[in-house]
Amino acid sequence: MAATDRTDTPWLGSVLAAALALPGLAPQALAETPPEQAELSLQQLSYRDWQPGLDRIHVQAPALGWVLPVGTRWAVEGSLVNDSVSGASPRYHTAVSGASRLDEDRWAGDLKLTHYGEREAWAFGTAASNEHDYNSHTVSGEYRWSTEDNNRTWNLGLSLTRDAIGSTDDPSLDQHRRTWQWSTGVTQAVSATDLVQLSLGGSHGTGYFNDPYKFPDNRPRLRNQLTLSARWNHHIESLGATLRTAWRSYGDTFGVRAQTVEAAWVQPIASGWQLTPSLRYTTQKAARFYYDPVYSSSLGVPFPPGYDANGFHSPDQRLSGFGALTAGLRLEVALAADWDANVSYDRYEQRSGWRLGGDGSPGLAPFSAQW
Repeated sequence: MAATDRTDTPWLGSVLAAALALPGLAPQALAETPPEQAELSLQQLSYRDWQPGLDRIHVQAPALGWVLPVGTRWAVEGSLVNDSVSGASPRYHTAVSGASRLDEDRWAGDLKLTHYGEREAWAFGTAASNEHDYNSHTVSGEYRWSTEDNNRTWNLGLSLTRDAIGSTDDPSLDQHRRTWQWSTGVTQAVSATDLVQLSLGGSHGTGYFNDPYKFPDNRPRLRNQLTLSARWNHHIESLGATLRTAWRSYGDTFGVRAQTVEAAWVQPIASGWQLTPSLRYTTQKAARFYYDPVYSSSLGVPFPPGYDANGFHSPDQRLSGFGALTAGLRLEVALAADWDANVSYDRYEQRSGWRLGGDGSPGLAPFSAQW
C-alpha cells in the first residue's frame, strides 16, 4: 500500500499522517494499519563479485513476495527466493591459488502472520533456508504499539535461529549453531517533514562459527553481537525530495568493531517517476584472532606465524580490517493505480587502506561487487 493511502485512516496522528504522505519518508519499522488489498511482488536479483585476476561469484535469484489481508484485523505475508550460485571461491585469504569451483542452489522462504489492534500490532513468523551444506530455521515474534497521539511508535522483536552446517570437502562434518536475536526501537514524527528512528539490537550465538572451507580456521563457539542505529528522514518541500540518513555502530565478542554512515536522496522526477541515488561508507576493525597469512611454497597452506592448533585464528577476509564504499541508484515508476516497477544498481568497493582511524589488514586484494 502506498504511503499516501494511509492518510485517510483515523488510526494515525496528524503529524505522523502528514509525514507518511511524503515520498520516501517512512522508516521500515513503523507500525501500519492492516493492508486494504492483496499485494504481489516479483523480483529478479543478480549479484557478482571479483578480485584482480579472479572472477569469483555469480548469483541469480528470482524472488516472489506477497501480502494477503484476512478479515479486517489480520494479514499474512511471505516470500520465496531461489539462489543459483556459481563461480570460484578462494580457499585462503584472497589468494587466487587454491580456488575451487562451486555450483550451488539454495531455497529460502519466510511466512508471517500479523494482527492489528487500535494502536498496536503483533506478529509471529517463521523462516527457512536450505542448501546442500547448510540448513537454517528461524521462529520470530514482534510487537509494536503507538502512543495515544499516534505520533510515536515503539517496537520489540525476538527470534531464535538453528543452523546445521556441513561441508562438501568433509562429508563427515555435522555441526550446529543456535542464535537468539532481539531488537527494540522507537520511531518519532517530530514534524510533518521529519521522522527519527532509534534502534538497538543484539544476538547471543553458541555453536559452530568456523568456515569449513578455510583452513586453518578456528573461532570461539560463543558470539555476542550488539548494534545501535539511528535514522533521520527529512522532506524538503521546495524540491519535493526526501533526504534519508542513517548511522550504525556494531561490535561483537570476536573483537570486530564497525561504523557505517549512509545517505539517500529520494527525488520525484516526473509524474509517477522517482529517482534515488545513495552512498554508504563502512569502516571495520579486524577480529582479534584474524591473521594475515604468509604464503610459502614450502609450507603450502598459509598458516599464521606461530601457529597453535588449539588457538583461535581465521584468515577470513570478512573478519579483517578494511573500509568500503557502496554507491547505488534506484528508479521507480507507478505504472497504474495498482502497479509499480523499479530497477536498482549498487556497486561495492572494499580496500584495506580505506579503514578510518588506522591502517586496515595488509595483504588484502581489492574486493569489488555489484548487485
